[in-house]
Amino acid sequence: MVKDCTTVWDNCLHVIRRNVNGQSYKTWFEPIRPIRLENNALTIQVPNKFFYEWLEEHYVSLLKMSIRKELGDKGRLEYQILTAALRQRSEESVVEKVQNGTHTTSIGVNPGSVDATNIKNPFVIPGIKKLKIESQLNASYTFDTFIEGDCNRLARSAGHAVAKKPGGTAFNPLVIFGDVGLGKTHLAHAIGNEVLKNLEGKSVLYVSSEKFTGQIIESIKNNAVNDFVNFYQMVDVLIVDDIQFLANKQKTQEIFFHIFNQLHQGGKQIILTSDRPPKDLDGMEERLISRFKWGLSADLQVPDFETRVAILESKMNREGVELPGSVVEFICYHIQNNIRELEGVLVSVIAQSSLNRREIDVDLAKEVVKNFVTQINREITLEFIKNLVADHFDLPVEKLGGKTRKRQIVIARQLSMYLAKNLTDKSLKNIGEMFGGRDHSTVIYSIRTVQDLMATDLVFKDTVSELEKKIRLTLNEK
Repeated sequence: MVKDCTTVWDNCLHVIRRNVNGQSYKTWFEPIRPIRLENNALTIQVPNKFFYEWLEEHYVSLLKMSIRKELGDKGRLEYQILTAALRQRSEESVVEKVQNGTHTTSIGVNPGSVDATNIKNPFVIPGIKKLKIESQLNASYTFDTFIEGDCNRLARSAGHAVAKKPGGTAFNPLVIFGDVGLGKTHLAHAIGNEVLKNLEGKSVLYVSSEKFTGQIIESIKNNAVNDFVNFYQMVDVLIVDDIQFLANKQKTQEIFFHIFNQLHQGGKQIILTSDRPPKDLDGMEERLISRFKWGLSADLQVPDFETRVAILESKMNREGVELPGSVVEFICYHIQNNIRELEGVLVSVIAQSSLNRREIDVDLAKEVVKNFVTQINREITLEFIKNLVADHFDLPVEKLGGKTRKRQIVIARQLSMYLAKNLTDKSLKNIGEMFGGRDHSTVIYSIRTVQDLMATDLVFKDTVSELEKKIRLTLNEK
């Protein structure tokens, strides 16, 4: 009796069905189609390379046993793997031969085809066929709105390089890590938006790790794992946010591992964000951590005062609002570790001013900031120092920023600059701007003048000490 490929495969399935659970059988064996039987070699068609790798990793012994039962010791199994390309609409047939544990590979053009439009998109409502990949990006997160500073220069520069040539740099994958609220998601979106803006035809997809895990669960429930994997393999730039949440999710990590491999081998770009560097990702498989280290891991650090001010001013410009310099400084002095909170305070200040018809001043800022931090120093602004010194010398505070060269005013101005440098974290540039737009060299000269006077004039030294003590006491007041 001459056996055909369908009969042989049906008989193999009878054996397989008795050795695997029902869900596994539906997921991994029902989609397989027998193609031909030649010279004791049964060729079966599987949806993609990930599917083949899964069978080889989990069911190779069972497949060998069933094939040899049907075809004898010389029986062998060949895989025909179909991969659909999103734009090229071409198809490669990869034949993997398995015989006595030996694998050989040949690649050629396959006469068949896969209609990519039949692949289910996990980002749309089930039942609606829609292949087009919507990026899921936030259009407002761009490089223009991502303020550069010493805290993020490496990550931002790497992001620019990736956006210009996704998949074509050594930064693949690009892992952006840092504490909460420092701009990881913003930078990842900025890269994706830049790719869409300048590289026509490139597909970009952003997904949170939680959503990715949920999609895997749904695909398993609906027997659509191969569709899920096919969809993700079509993406040119894949951005996965908060990768640390894949920890201890073995099945999700396993599927992501294969998707990662296929994208990387295909020259596609992978961007990951995390709250810690790859080496500290507990609960993650070593083979994944190893791959995360292939590219560049760039951290985002806490921004310094100047960068925080620039971030807040950029947000103000986009919102079309203005805040007094003293209010901006107050906010940026107290909100130090979280850019998201920094912007949240700005929104709250504006809302409180609008709803309660109050002037935006430091007092209003204090009330808002109390909702974000547990302790507020009462005295931190340059404005306070100016007011304190002006009051001590019985001068109008605006005189300290004027151009007059009267000795009393000059000394008060120089003393204010000295105290500002010693008691705040403001830069020389910030200090100069608060005193009539003077440059940093003027501030340096003023500080040295005060130091020289303190060394030669004990009364003046006592005056400086008195003012410093008053400021420090105020700082400790509740």
